[in-house]
Amino acid sequence: MLTSPEKGLLPLSSPALFALLLLCLTACGGSDDSSTNQTGTDTNQPGTPVTPPTGGTDPSSDICDSQEGEINWQALMEQDCQLLSQYRLFQQPDKPTADPNGPGFSYQLSSQLFTNYAHKYRFIFLPDGSQIDYHPSDTFDLPVGAVLVKTFALPSDTQLIGEANETLVETRLLIHRESGWTALPYLWQGGEARLAVAGANQAHSLTRQGEQLEFTYHVPSRAECKVCHQRAGDNGAQIYPIGLKPYLLNHEVLVENQTVNQLEHWRDQGRLKGLPQGGAPDSAPAITDESGDLTIRAKGYLDINCAHCHRAEGFASISGLRLGFYVDHTSYLYGICKQPPGWDGGEKGLSYDIIPGDGEHSILLYRQMLDAPKDRMPPVGRSLSHVEALTVLQSWIDSLSPSLGNCQHAG
Repeated sequence: MLTSPEKGLLPLSSPALFALLLLCLTACGGSDDSSTNQTGTDTNQPGTPVTPPTGGTDPSSDICDSQEGEINWQALMEQDCQLLSQYRLFQQPDKPTADPNGPGFSYQLSSQLFTNYAHKYRFIFLPDGSQIDYHPSDTFDLPVGAVLVKTFALPSDTQLIGEANETLVETRLLIHRESGWTALPYLWQGGEARLAVAGANQAHSLTRQGEQLEFTYHVPSRAECKVCHQRAGDNGAQIYPIGLKPYLLNHEVLVENQTVNQLEHWRDQGRLKGLPQGGAPDSAPAITDESGDLTIRAKGYLDINCAHCHRAEGFASISGLRLGFYVDHTSYLYGICKQPPGWDGGEKGLSYDIIPGDGEHSILLYRQMLDAPKDRMPPVGRSLSHVEALTVLQSWIDSLSPSLGNCQHAG
């Protein structure tokens, strides 16, 4: 039986944030590297709604205030506008969940990055005449000028669907400018989304399986966005998208009352080039989709929630743990009988990332249940545990043969 004590986020004092970023290196079982630097400070108390400061752009900027054209492309490429509406991405400025302007189109992931049960509305905007480049095993390449939009809406009850049961919380932009990708978080208050460079905390509540949960929702700062989205390279760390991978997009969606394969539809619409004639080979169903293979569901979930840090170029590279979809899940590299280089094991005193046949004593599962900043995984974007997913992950680890590794002194 999984238990998950739900608590609000701790105040992001300087020491707490330092600890949080320190622990990013150990996401899902990595190392606490003391060389990690602080990226900012937020002293707001949990549960206290805050008004974020404006961005680094003068709100009276001529570019942001320009009314020429359907979408304000120049502002998207050149300015961090104070108001989301100044980019004119949607037909209704206060409804970023439907009806994108111009070349915008929605997309859906088959396996979701968990953020406190928030429903996410995703859109891509491509410059005229440009296309997405298909990649067979990793994130697709998007052209300069592309914009990714993701809006988060919290449900009143996790068992209810539909916008009538949701509250808009934040909208995040990833903009591919000439200088590279940049992240802009916008906080919704009073029907308007304002740039929240320093992030924000908001008190929320929802019902999960009949239980009322009170928690603090944290809108990440721009610095925190970099933690998850950055990859190291020859020119230093750069920001990249996370979810645009073939196995997360290769599934059926409803388009104009017709069911189509999402990737094939993009190809047919001229949005995607390089897709194999037979389509993408793999698909990762939602972790709670009982019709899907248990291992594939678990690996898809760990890929979207953990692999952006747990890869050779990721923020948690020093951990040695690799949780990509195509990494062999029976290997030491994936965590089988692997000891993290710097985590203390928590109250349970655990030693190994994955103990095959024993989910209860596997760090990979345990840290997704913990709340303290020094222990919680993922370290950013979660204050509630995804209990439905953790139940499936425990079943998957329990199903692994103990013969896969030699975990001495387990538990």
